[in-house]
Amino acid sequence: MLIKLLSYIIPIKIFKTKSKLSKTIEVTWVNGELVMDSENTNYSYGSLQRILRIGLKHFGFDKISKMNHALVLGVAGGSVIKTLVDEIHFKGQITGVDIDQDIIKIANQYFKLDEIKNLNIVIDDAFEFVLKTKDRYDLIIIDIFQDMNMPNFLFEDFFINRICFLLQSRGVVLFNTMCLTAKDNLRNKKLIKELNDENYKIESIPRVEIHNELIIIQKQN
Repeated sequence: MLIKLLSYIIPIKIFKTKSKLSKTIEVTWVNGELVMDSENTNYSYGSLQRILRIGLKHFGFDKISKMNHALVLGVAGGSVIKTLVDEIHFKGQITGVDIDQDIIKIANQYFKLDEIKNLNIVIDDAFEFVLKTKDRYDLIIIDIFQDMNMPNFLFEDFFINRICFLLQSRGVVLFNTMCLTAKDNLRNKKLIKELNDENYKIESIPRVEIHNELIIIQKQN
């Protein structure tokens, strides 16, 4: 495809729209790869896919491939779902939750998410979803951004405790955060310190792609 080859020389934007919740959304060919971006940051594929792949590799592709149910909070274009399906060969159920129906329509059109047979997409607020769900999950991926901002509820004790409650025995949480300021760094340190007890193993991978920090929570029993 000519446009794909040309994208190695210069990024080629093929779609742009405005979403009520996510504001500007663009789909662009970059270095032979189709990516989704918001106004100021990468939303899916590209650097974001690399960031979450690092976290999944840290835990182990082999372990993840044997899991039964994964929950993805914040789907956007679905790059981490594609990593699970195409690279890890995850055969279990994947539940993807996103509040923005417009983004999911774009993901289906350009990234073919609706062709993944073991994926169920739920249009809902992540906070509301985790309150309502009666399922338990082996893997929970939290990747929720509004452009470069992270909603405050993600770092509230109630939300984190609920997420941990939803884990199966030996389940794992992969939480992608962005640290742009000293305040953000302190926020993450506080979260890690408060969760660091005998029931959970907490690890962090700082400065992934410069501004991201991955927090990994593993339930010990």
